[in-house]
Amino acid sequence: MAKIQTGDPKEKFLRESGALNTHPVSDALFNDGDFFDPRDLVQVKYEMLRKVHKESESVSHAAASFGFSRPSFYKMLTDFEHEGINGLLPRRRGPRGGHKLTEEVLEFIKEICAVGQPKNIPALLDEVEGRFGIRVHRRSLERALQRCEKKIVQIRGKKTRESQ
Repeated sequence: MAKIQTGDPKEKFLRESGALNTHPVSDALFNDGDFFDPRDLVQVKYEMLRKVHKESESVSHAAASFGFSRPSFYKMLTDFEHEGINGLLPRRRGPRGGHKLTEEVLEFIKEICAVGQPKNIPALLDEVEGRFGIRVHRRSLERALQRCEKKIVQIRGKKTRESQ
């Protein structure tokens, strides 16, 4: 997929920050003048919310004229009510970290590895499933073990520096 080249610094900034609006905006505010920029996603979202709240426009009409769905409008409204303008900033979708590999599960894995011979990944996965009743993806466990190993190496490095 080829990147679109543009000489406009604002559009470049919006694209890099993930705030470039790709939804078609048909509202009159964005057709007249230079102040309202239909490329600015945060501004478009804010003006849509303002139009419903201050001008009593229907949610369906406002959402359609700003290029969003009704469920999207309500999600934006909730985010704005909880976080203010920061709630309108774009976010990455999906889970925000491992939800199965809790501290309790990781401690269990560390104990297993510390007791005897290091077990292979499939054996660890079976142990976790037997103890906690959850199935963890092989790669998730591998990444968690790598993170733990990095922490151990960093701690060892600090101890050796202090002893010198």
